[in-house]
Amino acid sequence: MSYYEPLTYIVSPEEEGIQLKTILKSRMQLSRRLLSRLKRTEKGITVNGERQYINVPVRAGDLIEIHMEQEQSDDILPEPIPLDIIYEDAYLLIVNKPAGMIVHPTHGHYVHTLANGVVHHWLERGEKVRFRPVHRLDQDTSGVLAIAKNPFVHQHISEQMKAQEVLKEYRALVHGEIQADEGTIDAPIDRDPEQPHYRIVTRQGYPAVTHYRVVERLNGATLASVRLETGRTHQIRVHMLYIGHPLIGDKIYPPEGGPPLPEGAAIDRQALHAHRLGFVHPGTKRAVEFQAELPPDMNRLRQALSSAANPANSHTIDYGMTGKEE
Repeated sequence: MSYYEPLTYIVSPEEEGIQLKTILKSRMQLSRRLLSRLKRTEKGITVNGERQYINVPVRAGDLIEIHMEQEQSDDILPEPIPLDIIYEDAYLLIVNKPAGMIVHPTHGHYVHTLANGVVHHWLERGEKVRFRPVHRLDQDTSGVLAIAKNPFVHQHISEQMKAQEVLKEYRALVHGEIQADEGTIDAPIDRDPEQPHYRIVTRQGYPAVTHYRVVERLNGATLASVRLETGRTHQIRVHMLYIGHPLIGDKIYPPEGGPPLPEGAAIDRQALHAHRLGFVHPGTKRAVEFQAELPPDMNRLRQALSSAANPANSHTIDYGMTGKEE
């Protein structure tokens, strides 16, 4: 049986005498589910190289190691799909997902997904890893996507997301010139009872908060930076429609009336791109950020809108954004 590189922890003098399970839960931050799984693994939890019960006291200088079994996604067919890899280490794979690509195989879509390409990539590298995306992007949304290489990493980033400690910043090209330089949309979202695959703003919905800033005002459109505080399905698309600025190219949530865009300003999907993703790296415990610039189709749309704009009414706002939560 093969294992991932072990997670390690050295007990400090101040921690001498406390139970091993306290170190595992409070210091190494293992979830109850993962801890239960490790207890059933042959050498899941060791102290100084020896398998140990979790209720024993530890001593200063003890080396605690967590060994997780290597897995692979046997139900996903490997497929040689080109990947735009932003970053990869023993814990994480960060990719720039193209528009039009589904993240995970679903009924009727068993191949040509991001998962098929990633599994093939890992097999080529000799890695046995299960495909675990930390979050999802819609098929027609491009940009930064994080994939965990083991359950510990997936758990840690998921918990950061639940605590709203993950930076998720998008770029969106929307209909109309947003007048306010920045703003917050606080409007609950739920399924449309008449069309369950749609989402709507409703008082009975789940809390949803979106922050936006104008990056550039164009001819009848705006390039906006959008930051999510919550992660509801279709949140950006629904919220921007709600304030009267739906995403350009969105076929599910199209604009209701309004002037047409200039000739040549078109895109065959919603103009939404996951621009930046930031979180605390579960392995190094350091803050990391990953970024992907606008893809060609959104750049072409931006240029078409910019060239058609009246210079007297169009300007760019530079916020000097650092990508840090405020």
